[in-house]
Amino acid sequence: MKNSIKRVQKELVHSAERENFRPWGKRILMMVAVAMMTAVSASAQNGYDETKHEVAVTYGLGSNSEIIDAYENLGGALVGARFENEKYFGSLSAEYFYHAKNWLGVGGIFAYGQCEQDVYLLGSKDGVSKNSYLTLMPAVKFDWLRKKHFGMYSKLAVGATLRNEKYDSDKASTKDDSDSEVHVNWQASLLGMEVGGPTIRGFLELGTGEQGIALIGLRYKF
Repeated sequence: MKNSIKRVQKELVHSAERENFRPWGKRILMMVAVAMMTAVSASAQNGYDETKHEVAVTYGLGSNSEIIDAYENLGGALVGARFENEKYFGSLSAEYFYHAKNWLGVGGIFAYGQCEQDVYLLGSKDGVSKNSYLTLMPAVKFDWLRKKHFGMYSKLAVGATLRNEKYDSDKASTKDDSDSEVHVNWQASLLGMEVGGPTIRGFLELGTGEQGIALIGLRYKF
């Protein structure tokens, strides 16, 4: 039974990756083009260019890995499994950007997330599923409004996620199991807004990807 669950889950995960990633290819390229044109045209109006580096921490909801987990649960349900007490943490991330130009930042993002839930088979608890996700993505940030106390921007990152899956069985007849795989991942924040002082700011981003559909954070510029 557990092998059947894993097989169906894998098929739906691969389907989720195709559905979630491939249609976004052209949209991401279009977003990059629009963001670059907007940032370049707005750069002449940006009156603040005293900081070159920035680091930030973020927390977001609705990440790609969270969506993939939903597909996995659907696959398990199709072969009789039930999932309860889901605990999802993430996506927590850290990022760094260097401003090669006042409107263009280049850098990278590291993101972490995890999910834990109880698995029931044939009406009784069979074990606990524990997934974790480690993501590393080179990134670019387009500042199309860069002022001393306020900014607006778009952000794009593409990289890879190491997905670790672990199953702790509650029954002697069922063995513990673990698996790992790597897949392409990304973040496309269409709108970001930051407010605060010249060096420390809070921010909000809306978009889609491994950092989340909506995320908040704290940024330090120097």
